[in-house]
Amino acid sequence: MFDDKNPARTEISSLGEFGLIRHLTQYFPLVNKSSLKGVGDDAAVVQYNKDEQTLISTDLLLEGVHFDLAWMPLQHLGYKAVAVNLSDIAAMNGTPQQILVSIGVSSRFPVEALEELYSGMKLACDKFKVDLIGGDTSSSVIGLAISITVLGKAKADEIVYRNGAKPNDLICVSGDLGGAYAGLLVLQREKKTFEANPNFQPDLQGLEYAIERQLKPEPRLDVVDLLRNAGIKPSSMIDISDGLSSELYHICSQSGTGCSIYEDKIPFDFETSKIAEEFNVSSMTMALHGGEDYELLFTVPLNDYEKIKDNNDILVIGHITDKNEGLNLISKIGQSIALKAQGWDSFKSDE
Repeated sequence: MFDDKNPARTEISSLGEFGLIRHLTQYFPLVNKSSLKGVGDDAAVVQYNKDEQTLISTDLLLEGVHFDLAWMPLQHLGYKAVAVNLSDIAAMNGTPQQILVSIGVSSRFPVEALEELYSGMKLACDKFKVDLIGGDTSSSVIGLAISITVLGKAKADEIVYRNGAKPNDLICVSGDLGGAYAGLLVLQREKKTFEANPNFQPDLQGLEYAIERQLKPEPRLDVVDLLRNAGIKPSSMIDISDGLSSELYHICSQSGTGCSIYEDKIPFDFETSKIAEEFNVSSMTMALHGGEDYELLFTVPLNDYEKIKDNNDILVIGHITDKNEGLNLISKIGQSIALKAQGWDSFKSDE
């Protein structure tokens, strides 16, 4: 039995987010034949008929941890809450179909505020043709909490997991990286300035792209369609929610491989570079460790290169190697630097 006065205790921060998940779920074996994939990927997989499988994923967003209402409009928050869940289905090469929404809300929020929140959810549902089919509501003493469960579908032979990467596979990303983190830095700065001077009016001209990447990310379901139309099934895939370095670690650790990515191939927008310079942070640091871009990171066999080389939405940034070579970033001058997973971890100690 847990005793909070017992000094012999393990701090959650010593395990980290994913270590905690593994620790708590290691004694939950799958016992139903319909449960094909449980904890450990972007979505769980269950099968109720022989032709298609169901993908299920859930995310929890907490005020003060995952979002700050000082800068996050409620309509944007509703849209983002749905979008980040749909991204998990995209990362499994599937199609999202339904969501269930549960919220915990304090008395400081009027009905009109919740209408704004749900109007953003509806925008996302309408855009991506997803149905809201249920959920739950509860009072909260800690502010606003949003939990969304998404259900999707995919044919059994089309689902892509994190563990399928093989040596010599190409490592690809969609879009550009680091923009969401750049936007977060700007918003945090503007909040501090406003708190010091409530009459301050922020000037965000020229920073719209990065701020939108933070406030209103888009799930890359279009890339899933693009790959399918090109006749490409990735060997592994994950969405970039916690940072490129962390997502590469997940793919390589679950696939039993290493990787090499190239500094001059990592894509980031000009605006991201401008903000990085302003904050004295390298664009590469933002791209590798920033997180919340919700682009897709995936691997494809080398012989698929001809199918993707001319597509502007996909960039090859490296290749998979043998496990004993580790994870490496190759600098512009050819130096190999060990790549560490330093992306977002909600339980990571600040020390």
